Amino acid sequence: MGLFFVLVLGLAFGSFARFYLVSWIGERVVADIRVKVFNHLIDLHPGFFEQNRALEIQSRFTADTTILQSVIGSTVSIALRNTLMLIGGLILLFITNAKLASIILLGFPLVIAPILFFGRRVRHLSRLSQDRVADVGSYVGENLTQIKTVQAFNHQPHDQRFFAEVSENAFRIAKARIRQRAWLTTLAISLVMGAVGIVIWVGGLDVIRGAITPGELAAFVFYSMLVGLAAGAISEVIGELQRAAGSAARLFELLHTEPELPRRDDRGDTSQTLPHPVQGEIRIEQLSFSYPGRAELPALSDLTLEVKAGETLALVGPSGAGKSTLFDLLLHFYPPGNGRILIDGVDTAELSLEALRRCFALVPQDPALFHGTVADNIRYARPDASQEDVERAARIAQAHEFIQRLPQGYDTGLGDAGLGLSGGQKQRISIARALLADAPILLLDEATSALDAESESLIQQAMPAVTAGRTTLVIAHRLATVRNADRTAVLDQGRLLAVGTHEELMRENSLYQRLANLQFRG
Repeated sequence: MGLFFVLVLGLAFGSFARFYLVSWIGERVVADIRVKVFNHLIDLHPGFFEQNRALEIQSRFTADTTILQSVIGSTVSIALRNTLMLIGGLILLFITNAKLASIILLGFPLVIAPILFFGRRVRHLSRLSQDRVADVGSYVGENLTQIKTVQAFNHQPHDQRFFAEVSENAFRIAKARIRQRAWLTTLAISLVMGAVGIVIWVGGLDVIRGAITPGELAAFVFYSMLVGLAAGAISEVIGELQRAAGSAARLFELLHTEPELPRRDDRGDTSQTLPHPVQGEIRIEQLSFSYPGRAELPALSDLTLEVKAGETLALVGPSGAGKSTLFDLLLHFYPPGNGRILIDGVDTAELSLEALRRCFALVPQDPALFHGTVADNIRYARPDASQEDVERAARIAQAHEFIQRLPQGYDTGLGDAGLGLSGGQKQRISIARALLADAPILLLDEATSALDAESESLIQQAMPAVTAGRTTLVIAHRLATVRNADRTAVLDQGRLLAVGTHEELMRENSLYQRLANLQFRG
């Protein structure tokens, strides 16, 4: 009796250890995969996210890792237990009766063949199913992000119908996957139990002939049932493992995406370094670039330009002239097609991306704010900045007063993408963030485009302090915002037409004259 309780305690402790250790391994592996995938994703060039839906990638990151977590933390445990039962049952079968056990083993190839056949189909359908689930998640995220536009155009009925179609498509793929898994389990159990039935028939004949005893046959049948049940459970587990394999393939596809801009220092080579401190002189030599898939429409063509350290250069021209593209190439979001960019005489292609981008502070045309407090968003450029530094930058950007009027001031939480703030308020926080970075080169991409006349006037008054001691490139469609620049570069269709002061360009460049006349006299 005491031995029985010892065995029970051993079984209980073994079950605890199996569940805890396998579940721990599952959580640990998935956490490591999430970190690895995220670290890889945020280093990929922006062009990758323009060619792939960000919300679909997010679905891979969340849904696929959840499947892996379930499989590794639960299904693997079941597979381990049933594998041990299968092996142990087979050993006991051979100990009990080698002849009958051999008959069962002869049937194993018949079991393995459909498992391999249906397993591949389950894996393929699992990947398709996850793709459709990603479509569902992407569509929901897209509509919720643009909920004001959806409701403003009374688009809900159309979205509801389309979402129903997307969900139904995901269901059809899932149904096909489930059907294949059901066939896999059915065939595996039928073949295994069929083999057990044949063994019982052969064993019965041996009992009649007196070759074995009824007790041996009963024991053999019991062990056969253990083997059959274990094999059936493993066949179900294989379906889950194939589903996990489909999810893992999607994740590893992301991990194997190569950066568009391999850096020399990333490969272990010696890279150049910028002088300290960086003066901010920019020299662009014969720069050409076309966006992927649009080689016949160059965004920049043979552009050569020099910006002196501490100079404020305005970039003007019609939409599509290549102004924002130039900013993208300065920050190496894309690799230049031809030509090169130098900062203080150093080819930026020879620099690490971290060292290069430390030279710039960017204020994008569409201000990018993150979930968190106002102070967190300003401090994004320099996480270790003090509260005094944050407030100083906000004052220069004319943001301090409206921030103080918020419910908790700088500690006020912002919704996704700064939901609840006006366009001008978002832009001023974005400007404050760029100022806090204290980079030697400031890039302003239509930085005052979302401001009202009063706020724009305040920003213009603050510009001398903002640009003091740093090289500044300003993109503007409104020429009034760049009249006080040291020089202005006029671009059209990716080509540099002229560079000069406002007065010089008014005399010598017809495009600038036309743009100025439309705005100043219109």
